[in-house]
Amino acid sequence: MVNFEQVQKLRDRANISYEEAKKALEETNGDLLQAMINLEKQYKIKAPEAGGYYNSQGEQQGGKGDGRGHRREKKSAAEKDSSFKEQVSAFFKWCGKIIHKGNINNFEVLKEDRRILMLPVTALVLLILFAFWLVVPLIIIGLFFGYRYHFLGPDLEKPEVNRVMDSVADASVRAKDSVVNAVDNLAKEANTNKGEASGANSDH
Repeated sequence: MVNFEQVQKLRDRANISYEEAKKALEETNGDLLQAMINLEKQYKIKAPEAGGYYNSQGEQQGGKGDGRGHRREKKSAAEKDSSFKEQVSAFFKWCGKIIHKGNINNFEVLKEDRRILMLPVTALVLLILFAFWLVVPLIIIGLFFGYRYHFLGPDLEKPEVNRVMDSVADASVRAKDSVVNAVDNLAKEANTNKGEASGANSDH
């Protein structure tokens, strides 16, 4: 995807129209150097004034070793280095945005509609990453003891998200009640059988 900044950079270097720059970059998937080479081959721009070539014309002219090909290689390396720095910078900007979103959204723990704990989503993610074996089992066990979890904040506080969290909590409570009822029934049956066996022994 070609963005405005890439198009503007090519326009500044090649002195061409916005449409020409955009088309050249789209043909090369955003590769600025390759776009310059293609434009030179199409005679839409002049070769660099310093005497080098954007493409390999120096090598094609008999490989006379006049240094132009070497200058082109150095330029290509500089372009790659610049591209790498831009990618690293974009990655750190993306990380900053994610951390910011995590800080302005919160994870809330409730018990009978009373808030027990609230912490930023960033902190929750860090806890899960570094203490997964402790945090995740605690969250699951909490569901069986009637704790509920909600998300608060501009990005995560959505009815459908918290509705799903409530559904999971309700299902956990139902599962716990089923297990408790099953255990109670087994205990009652065991007591009944024991009473019957005691009665039969007293008859003898």
